[in-house]
Amino acid sequence: MNSPIIVALDYPSKAPALALAEQLSPRLCRVKVGKELFTRSGPGIVERLQAMGFEVFLDLKFHDIPNTVAGAVRAAAELGVWMVNVHSGGGRRMLEAAVEALDKGSHRPLLIGVTVLTSLSAEDLLELGDTRTIEERVLALAALSAACGLDGVVCSAMETVALRRARGEAFTLVTPGIRLAGDDSEDQRRVVTPSRALAMGSDYLVIGRSITSAADPLAALERVHTELAAT
Repeated sequence: MNSPIIVALDYPSKAPALALAEQLSPRLCRVKVGKELFTRSGPGIVERLQAMGFEVFLDLKFHDIPNTVAGAVRAAAELGVWMVNVHSGGGRRMLEAAVEALDKGSHRPLLIGVTVLTSLSAEDLLELGDTRTIEERVLALAALSAACGLDGVVCSAMETVALRRARGEAFTLVTPGIRLAGDDSEDQRRVVTPSRALAMGSDYLVIGRSITSAADPLAALERVHTELAAT
């Protein structure tokens, strides 16, 4: 099954992350490894998850000078990850350096740009000096990402309709901030349900607490698939 679901293993160490992964099925989902888990556990956590059969989205949001980011995404590719991301706000030279580094390697993971974090509101952007709406900023960063050769972007589902219209079907849209109906949105500002996100144009859905905090994570994951199949 080519599942659209990516389970976020947002844990502080490898023991609980691996314990959760053991309750899931690589047939039903991929997994995401973020900054805290990777910083504490290193490449070994990615290798362990891959040995369990999972494809890994390495969510480190690289944002640095072009040469440094190129080296970082090259290292991720050599680790064998399925997807890696960079901040689109890093600019053209950084994005093009990342694409070039991956195109020269033997394994080419999906390279995805981060547009506007789902924790940010329009007020937050205004405080940073950006007077554009969230959608305007997302569309601009997605256009830059596409021009530089990235495979797609991370975005809120709220922007997917406009992104599909602007970038077409081949551009990959990865949507965090996914919650099952009735779940607390907590620190995410722009959240939607899985079925709604796919209907709006998302390709991959990053789901964290709705699955990882469930009494039965596998049952919660299966529930997502059931809901998606019914739409």
